[in-house]
Amino acid sequence: MKEKQQKCRGHPRSTSRCLRDLCSYTSEGGWINPGEVVDIGVMWLEILLTSVLGFVIYWFVSRDKEETLPLEDGWWGPGSRPTGREDESIRPFKVETSDEEINDLHQRIDKARLTPPLEDSRFHYGFNSNYLKQIVSYWRNEFDWKKQVEILNRYPHFKTKIEGLDIHFIHVKPPQLPSGRTPKPLLMVHGWPGSFYEFYKIIPFLTDPKSHGLGDEHVFEVICPCIPGYGFSEASSKKGFNTVATARIFYKLMLRLGFQEFYVQGGDWGALICTNIAQLVPSHVKGLHLNMAFVLRSFYTLTLPLGRHFAGLFGYTQKDVELMYPFKEKVFYSLMRESGYMHIQATKPDTVGCALNDSPVGLAAYILEKFSTWTKSEFRDLEDGGLERKFSLDDLLTNIMLYWTTGSITSSQRFYKENLGQGYMAHKHERMKVYVPTGFAAFPCELLHAPENWVKFKYPKLISYSYMPRGGHFAAFEEPQLLAQDIRKFVGLLERQ
Repeated sequence: MKEKQQKCRGHPRSTSRCLRDLCSYTSEGGWINPGEVVDIGVMWLEILLTSVLGFVIYWFVSRDKEETLPLEDGWWGPGSRPTGREDESIRPFKVETSDEEINDLHQRIDKARLTPPLEDSRFHYGFNSNYLKQIVSYWRNEFDWKKQVEILNRYPHFKTKIEGLDIHFIHVKPPQLPSGRTPKPLLMVHGWPGSFYEFYKIIPFLTDPKSHGLGDEHVFEVICPCIPGYGFSEASSKKGFNTVATARIFYKLMLRLGFQEFYVQGGDWGALICTNIAQLVPSHVKGLHLNMAFVLRSFYTLTLPLGRHFAGLFGYTQKDVELMYPFKEKVFYSLMRESGYMHIQATKPDTVGCALNDSPVGLAAYILEKFSTWTKSEFRDLEDGGLERKFSLDDLLTNIMLYWTTGSITSSQRFYKENLGQGYMAHKHERMKVYVPTGFAAFPCELLHAPENWVKFKYPKLISYSYMPRGGHFAAFEEPQLLAQDIRKFVGLLERQ
């Protein structure tokens, strides 16, 4: 070390400058020529630049790699999978009821115990029990379930066994077709706490558009299945039944119906199931239309806190700013207010399910509260939750009855546990993009607005993005004509490409 210090003292600069000027000493005690040090520095710089360039290339390549989910198989029925071939027959089905079923409902309604609401609480504490009394009175004394069953049976119902589960669906074909034309097959998937009944008012705009004021250039035949564990579709007997398993079953359903290529549409869980179908079998999906998008894994979501002040920089439009800001109120507080149910259902669904499956009044309060604030968040300021401003009581109670009469509320809630119970980004599909032509309808009162750049990050082949003039989470139920028009717009753009 003394020798090193002496040599450095002989240098015209200080020791520290000497070292920076490449006067280096090896661990073996020998000196390195400054020129050799420069060569080593250049070498490490080249390695560093090569590594950075390789990372950048990898990032771009991996980012745009068109991955697909593996198309596996499953068995979700009770017990072990039978050795024989599964019955692939498609059987007609009819919704039925009985006086015993209705009498049991009425007896349970008569025994309901309600807690008086706080003064001026409106819907800020949940469903206001004063208004609930009015709904229960209508349900008990005026609602005609037998008549609603007839309405449900207006469309053809079927069941078929897939992966051990009886899958229920309606299949509605056009009443008439222009000469030489074939209808476009469209799979429409509901979410929670909805049902296939959500699509009853949109179906005529899709299957018989000319009779409902729309052109006949796009005529669809519509298939609306029940998610397994919802309504008339059998619930899984085994753990792990998630949206990917549902997507695979619905894909098999479409093949069984004879459709090699088809369109898919959905919101809520339906949006994720349809997305998964596109990730599983992109060559079979002609187009994907959504009115909700799960796009939280995106660079753009990190820009939320600053987006109001740097909207142009982050690609946000003025409409985006209106729908997302102030951030604390329209995003943070809104999600905190509306996501309590999700935490319960993603962790302990069976506990609350016991209560809801035993009390029709409790079930109605639990579900109808979502049809209030998810339709428009400001409805929580109203004594009646604004429910009848957008829906009829007959329609709302019909949806409730589909959960009540089938006893499916607990199994429907388990879907949250299976999809969210493993943690954030635990599933491969959450990290994958979707390379199928996509259309998106952004309804202004959706729980969380998804700007176009968010959607395009997850769905690079986004060809249609629409700011809808009104409407919320239950788009097909609330604004059937608007949603039908946007589906038609998307298909028109796609077919002209």
